Amino acid sequence: MNAKVILSFLFLLSLGVVGFLFYNNMPKPQLQAAAAQTVQAPKIEVLAATAALPPGTLLRGQDVAWTTVSKAMAGMIIRPAAATLAVRPEADEDARAQVYGAALRVALTAGEPITPQTIVKPGDRDFLALVLSPGTRAIAIPLSASGASSGLLSPGDRVDVLLTQSFKSDETPLTHRSVSETVVENLRVLAVDPEKTQNRSVTLEVMPEQAEKINVATELGKLSLTLRPVSIPTAMNQQPAATTADAGVQPTWSVDASPALRSVLPPEKQAEAAAPIVKVMRGTQSQDSKAQ
Repeated sequence: MNAKVILSFLFLLSLGVVGFLFYNNMPKPQLQAAAAQTVQAPKIEVLAATAALPPGTLLRGQDVAWTTVSKAMAGMIIRPAAATLAVRPEADEDARAQVYGAALRVALTAGEPITPQTIVKPGDRDFLALVLSPGTRAIAIPLSASGASSGLLSPGDRVDVLLTQSFKSDETPLTHRSVSETVVENLRVLAVDPEKTQNRSVTLEVMPEQAEKINVATELGKLSLTLRPVSIPTAMNQQPAATTADAGVQPTWSVDASPALRSVLPPEKQAEAAAPIVKVMRGTQSQDSKAQ
């Protein structure tokens, strides 16, 4: 066997060895499928609307939820990582709370992410112009006067305004020296100042005549806010239009809150004190009398 034949044989043998090694080192379809299952894109959750929301909606907890997206865009609010939540479970709610009380600039569909471009927050220049209903006004009531707290009230809630006043005249019966009454009903809360803010206040949406009534009530006595129950939501979180005090809601006098006050009066005065006071007008003269 000559050298030429031997070299040809070795060359072919080497090609076979290379081909064999190349084939054995190629990934098999099963291995490729397993690798594809093992290497997955990380799950990204961002804050989004839970339902279709119109412009001007004041965002609340039930309006937002985490939704999974393939890629987070600039400005999206991303859910804290599992490692962070393991150390600080409250980080999840803190992230959601970034949008509470903010108003939508545009309509959102269910599942659509919320970004800084889609909302305006209380304190921003155009916030009130965006959330106020046509024909309404905004009025601020100091929290110290209203007795409310940020833990009780949230933007979008509905409240009644109560007035409590005292009469110091000696001519006024002891049983009727203090009274509480509902001044205005069903007002929408637009904003609540943060806890760290000095001179905190609650901003309410009112009609012009309601604003006047509240201002007068402020001069008469102490104002307080009572939270109304949640009802079926409508556009912009509104319930039926705000009204003045319901005629069926009667004032509560001292004796109504504390029947014991009647017992401190002489027996002959107790029946008289139980009767409501009626103011009789005669021209420019007025006189208090008891209803029979």
